[in-house]
Amino acid sequence: MALLMRSLFTDPDRYLQSFRLFLANSTEHQCMQEFMERQLPAVIESIGNGKSTINILSVGGGAGEIDLLILSKMQARYPGVTINNDVIEPSADQIFKYKEHVAATSNLENVKFTWHEETAYEYESRMNTEKKSKKWDFIHMIQMLYYVKDVPATIRYFHSLLEEQAKLLIILVSGTSGWETLWKKHRSSFPLDDLCSYVSSADIKRILDSAGLKCQLHELPSHMDITSCFIEGSKDGEMLLDFLTETCEFSKTAPPELKHQVMEELRKPECSQERDGKVLFNNNLSVIVIEP
Repeated sequence: MALLMRSLFTDPDRYLQSFRLFLANSTEHQCMQEFMERQLPAVIESIGNGKSTINILSVGGGAGEIDLLILSKMQARYPGVTINNDVIEPSADQIFKYKEHVAATSNLENVKFTWHEETAYEYESRMNTEKKSKKWDFIHMIQMLYYVKDVPATIRYFHSLLEEQAKLLIILVSGTSGWETLWKKHRSSFPLDDLCSYVSSADIKRILDSAGLKCQLHELPSHMDITSCFIEGSKDGEMLLDFLTETCEFSKTAPPELKHQVMEELRKPECSQERDGKVLFNNNLSVIVIEP
């Protein structure tokens, strides 16, 4: 009997495993780090002017590597200022790793961390129930808008929490990336799941334009080595294919025709380029900075 295709999100352990493999095989974090080093200081230049406390909200903070980089830039720009860093993250495993990263990082004496083990939607619902609407000086949503049910509503809600000088920073895959090409062509064939939607910076730009919100866009070149996907029987290759298609055990459960089409698509110049015997998938990201 043919195995049914199912969303990768139905198996949280396998998802996390494939996500870590994706990070190991891609320049995802490196290109974000470069942005934080070079361009973030200009973004946060005036958000804390005249303030003794800066409030930061990290929506989908993951294991905290990028968050800690943001905090170091914040501390450099506003030395000695108290920083309240609230983190919304639904995965207990990721929060545990985040806390480990904090414990291993020095110079965080003036940063107060609060973790909320919940989704962005659960946070919003809880705040509404408790009739709270705390304002923030800096809100960032890094690679998390794929996991919300209503993207425009989520952006609207968190944008409404910005202080006057504040900024909302969003990072997600670029409209020029291989992800956009792959998803546009094959999304209807992949097992759709309530937990995930295929959005890119092109979609976000349309949402912001229709809401009349001003933003700046920065493109971050990035790639992922997917050579192992084309090696028959490669465990890493199978895991990366799961991540690319967001399908649990894609190699084993996808109909042969779909698998053939996806493998062909991944080799096309719209998705990848071949260099030095490697197949490098276009993992370009966009940073979108939104004003209050």
